[in-house]
Amino acid sequence: MSFDPGSKLDSSQVQDRRGVSGRTVAIGGGGGLGVIGLIVALVLVFAGGGNGTSTVDVLNQLSGLNGQQADGPGAPGKVASECRTGADAERTQDCRIVGYVNSIQAYWEKTVRGYKVVPTVFFSGHTQTACGPASSQVGPFYCPADQRVYIDLGFFQELQARFGAKGGRFAEAYVLAHEYGHHVQNLLGTLNSGSGGRGPGSESVRIELQADCFAGVWAAHAVDTGFLTQVTPADTASALDAAAAVGDDRIGGSGPENWTHGSSAQRQQWFTAGYQTGNPSKCDTLHGAL
Repeated sequence: MSFDPGSKLDSSQVQDRRGVSGRTVAIGGGGGLGVIGLIVALVLVFAGGGNGTSTVDVLNQLSGLNGQQADGPGAPGKVASECRTGADAERTQDCRIVGYVNSIQAYWEKTVRGYKVVPTVFFSGHTQTACGPASSQVGPFYCPADQRVYIDLGFFQELQARFGAKGGRFAEAYVLAHEYGHHVQNLLGTLNSGSGGRGPGSESVRIELQADCFAGVWAAHAVDTGFLTQVTPADTASALDAAAAVGDDRIGGSGPENWTHGSSAQRQQWFTAGYQTGNPSKCDTLHGAL
């Protein structure tokens, strides 16, 4: 994977809140849910679970900060001055993420009628969202209430150190493409279309696997967006490794009845389906067998 050095990056698609002071959000501390529990709890809600409880309610319950207002939208920060071209994306992680976000949204903007370009928000430690306060322990997530993707870039080190992924640049791309897959679902009206729940055939699992498939579809068209010059077999292997690392059978710590994302094999299967077909219509995980 490499960026076209002459491609123009749009840094307005990233808001940088790192270093912005704010009230500390204590989520999962002191014997609470912890990293894995938080990811499971939040994805249940974002994917339509939570037994009718809103995303704002659940996040506020987890943090104990009911009613606190979200921060402002943030600012481009240093990415505005440092991330201008594909050459910059080859040079730093910040600019590389800008390039991925630009490419992912360029594809969906041409593919989904009425697609709305939305920012990825960089934060460190904690931040406020329209879904409530959030900690870096949550991991990357999409908030449908404000239609933003949130990420503490330290997650990519956590993906390797805690979840055993091999890492790599395209693992980063997969994570972001998955979250923007949720944005596509939100725009299509399928993100919160049912009961959510848990288990191998639950809507939560089906929603997450479709986001994996959408990530694969983008990867199939990444070069067409004009930002990347190639996607190699090593790149797709990196994405598949990351998908496997966050399968429920690897991180859940419990039986299939509690799954919310799908198994490692399923996550790889649906990313591959999207990548091999390059067709979003082949990503119908919401009906039939998985």
